[in-house]
Amino acid sequence: MSASANKFNKIAKGKTPPPFSLRLTFEERAALEKAANGTPLGAYIRARLFDRELPKVRRRGAQPVADHAALAKVLAALGGSRLSSNLNQMARAVHTGSLPVTPDTESDLKAACADIAAMRRALIEALGLDGGGP
Repeated sequence: MSASANKFNKIAKGKTPPPFSLRLTFEERAALEKAANGTPLGAYIRARLFDRELPKVRRRGAQPVADHAALAKVLAALGGSRLSSNLNQMARAVHTGSLPVTPDTESDLKAACADIAAMRRALIEALGLDGGGP
């Protein structure tokens, strides 16, 4: 092995080799990305260059919404309500100490919490997500 080749092969223990850059035209990169089909380009190039198996890539669906009708229902309910404005007013009243805690106020707060929880469940269902909580 020549001295110049030897100096490129020496890497100090614990250090990773410096990255290798490759300039591509817009068309070349677009072709690579199309061929990679969602696989990270570095992994795809390495697999092709060294004749390796392509790594499995976990992909989200192109359309993550599982139920468009349920999502539309929830968004319509949110848009038609003054929920955020009302919650903001209640928070301001709590901070200033001007929110009287009566049985009616308490039942209204519990109803608002139940409505928000129902909207959360509907959004999670519409997006096809795992609830992962209450």
